[in-house]
Amino acid sequence: MRIGIDARLTYYTAAGIGQYTMNLLRALADIDDEDDFLVFQSRKSNSPLVERSNFRCLGLWTPSHHRFEPYFLSLELLRYPLDLLHSPDFIPPFWGNFKSIITIHDLAFLIYPHFLTRESARYYGRIDQAVRRTDHIIAVSQSTRRDIINLLGVPGDKITVIYEAADSIYRPLDRAKALRFVCDRFGLPERFILFVSTIEPRKNVQGLLRAYRQFLDDYKLDVGLVLAGARGWLVEEVFRLVDELDLERACHFLGKVTREELLYLYNAARCLAHPAFYEGFGLTPLEAMACGTPVVVSNVSSLPEVVGDAGLLVDPEDEEQLIVALWRLVTDDDLWAELREKGLQRASTFSWEKTARHTLDVYRWVAGLAD
Repeated sequence: MRIGIDARLTYYTAAGIGQYTMNLLRALADIDDEDDFLVFQSRKSNSPLVERSNFRCLGLWTPSHHRFEPYFLSLELLRYPLDLLHSPDFIPPFWGNFKSIITIHDLAFLIYPHFLTRESARYYGRIDQAVRRTDHIIAVSQSTRRDIINLLGVPGDKITVIYEAADSIYRPLDRAKALRFVCDRFGLPERFILFVSTIEPRKNVQGLLRAYRQFLDDYKLDVGLVLAGARGWLVEEVFRLVDELDLERACHFLGKVTREELLYLYNAARCLAHPAFYEGFGLTPLEAMACGTPVVVSNVSSLPEVVGDAGLLVDPEDEEQLIVALWRLVTDDDLWAELREKGLQRASTFSWEKTARHTLDVYRWVAGLAD
């Protein structure tokens, strides 16, 4: 079988869908030496994403998220005979002589349209056309599958749920060494709560800041708040709130960090706070659990599905619940140790090898090579 994988987005971002694409490619390369893969990269990429004899990496001119992307991509792919094309960024070309599979990571842009820029709304507005044109859909959680069915009217048998996993780099380290590393690298306090994600409204950063201010006022604990992630949409409102709450000295905004730095941050943190309003999967809490760091997450969308009983779940609209959950993890060593062990066990049930094998099963079924 000749399989095409659209990996152009990896040139523009190493997070989110870009990270999903890279991890899937690596895992497929580890388990499949029989099928032929054409990996479509941005022509601006400096090196092949995968180096295997049955993986060809090809540069395309069409940029990701361009207004005319589905048309231009269709034309570029005409010269590459494929049995199947997988589009991890969910917008497939408008036509092609091959079977099509798309991955839908979440439908936040439909549930929270006011959290989008105008350009993002225009691009993601093509979702209706995408789900009609594609032959099959991979959803990264049961929660996302339900959203696809309920919001887009897609038949359930057109959707297969295949979970993501934490990158293998995320693992437990000696906490004392990890803490020394991040204190030296970033000038952080010895005890801190960690938030990891793009700073944008859907992640409920403002709710976290308000809860953290009240947490400091109520319990008088010397615990910092560290926020690691790129600045996104409406970030100015977040920094205005930091000033308003007088949190400039207590909050540490690190911006975008490397995977290695994030490994140490996860291991050094007392806990991860992830009170997002919506997540299609919830990779950040899974990464933290894989490092042995307890998590506080929202009790909405896919997060309970991913975390299970290995973390504390709170209503993202109820800041008092978040305050109490943070206090419990900061002060209760027995609870901290219990959730550390539960988190490690929970994270171990997810793997990219499993993701790749299930994805290959879908490829073969859609291509008519399996029952």
